[in-house]
Amino acid sequence: MQDLQTRRIGLLTGGGDCPGLNAVIWAAVRTATRAGIEVVGIEDGFEGLIAGGSARTLKIEDVRGILREGGTILGTTNRGNPFRYRTVVDGVEKEIDCSDEVVRGVRRMKLDALVVIGGDGTLAIGHELSKKGVPVVGVPKTIDNDLGATDTTFGFYSAVTTAMEALDKLKTTGESHDRVMILEVMGRHAGWIALHSGLAAGAHAILVPEIPYRLDAVLDRIRARYDEEGRNYTLIVVAEGAHPAGQETSYIAEQTAGTVARVGGAGLGLERALTAAFEADWNPTRGVPEVRTTVLGHLQRGGSPGAFDRIVSLRFGCKAVELCIARRWNRMVALRGTEIRSCELSEAVAEPHFVDPASQLVTQARGLGVCLGE
Repeated sequence: MQDLQTRRIGLLTGGGDCPGLNAVIWAAVRTATRAGIEVVGIEDGFEGLIAGGSARTLKIEDVRGILREGGTILGTTNRGNPFRYRTVVDGVEKEIDCSDEVVRGVRRMKLDALVVIGGDGTLAIGHELSKKGVPVVGVPKTIDNDLGATDTTFGFYSAVTTAMEALDKLKTTGESHDRVMILEVMGRHAGWIALHSGLAAGAHAILVPEIPYRLDAVLDRIRARYDEEGRNYTLIVVAEGAHPAGQETSYIAEQTAGTVARVGGAGLGLERALTAAFEADWNPTRGVPEVRTTVLGHLQRGGSPGAFDRIVSLRFGCKAVELCIARRWNRMVALRGTEIRSCELSEAVAEPHFVDPASQLVTQARGLGVCLGE
């Protein structure tokens, strides 16, 4: 008779780091151990399942105190897609499919389940591995909040808080020096961080990838600040993937084999465009506004998770182990309302979660007088 009891599960973190990863690990190890299940921590994402990778048993004492810590004790990478694995063959860098080696790694470690914690890329890899017979449970992680099958992902609100605090500081220096202050935040295709942090900090313009912007609209908002409101500074937040109307992407876009496309330069591009416009057509009696750009970058990924993200992370970790015990494979845990539920992994990676230009939040932003570049 086949043994259908879950005794040993593997746990890995993939993609970019974000606040809350260690909280998921903390909760999963505690829940599993108390249920008599051994947890194997797989290091550096799927790399740990390929020959030469490393893994270690995680006990409660191994995760003590990590609930509040940023990063991940298991390490992570966004360059380790086993279906498009970069390697050097005869001195030439190539992409190969080593997913079968990952499957063998799962069997070699005698894992009854593989819990993958990551964003859309990591979960898509998990879904493909499940088609090869690997029992997979997914946990959604991304500061971009761009997974459609869950109301929110952990890490998002911690990143928003970091961006909001940066905008608060830029507001005071912009006001002191009569400047237009631009903050570039993460968000390749989804503008959630920009939208939420901008609203929370009272930004005057919020530019997101989902709404291509017109420079004239941004200039009109800045002029209104000077002419109608008598204000000498303007606060702008721009997602890294925001772009002008008629341009398909932001100012910098590059990709190498087996990696996620890097986009950015939206803040500096906007700064240059605004500076040129001010020099060409601005009332000299009040002085040409100075424009300064701050790129927040990986600060949004680091640091301790906030209270909301800690709670969601530990609840996700608990639910993932519950799914393993129930042997409900190829599923992802998800927050629906106030409850932690689960959905098919295929659903999780099917539809991304983008800012809807007609949504209530965007409509309210317009009502507050925020320029969205339209």
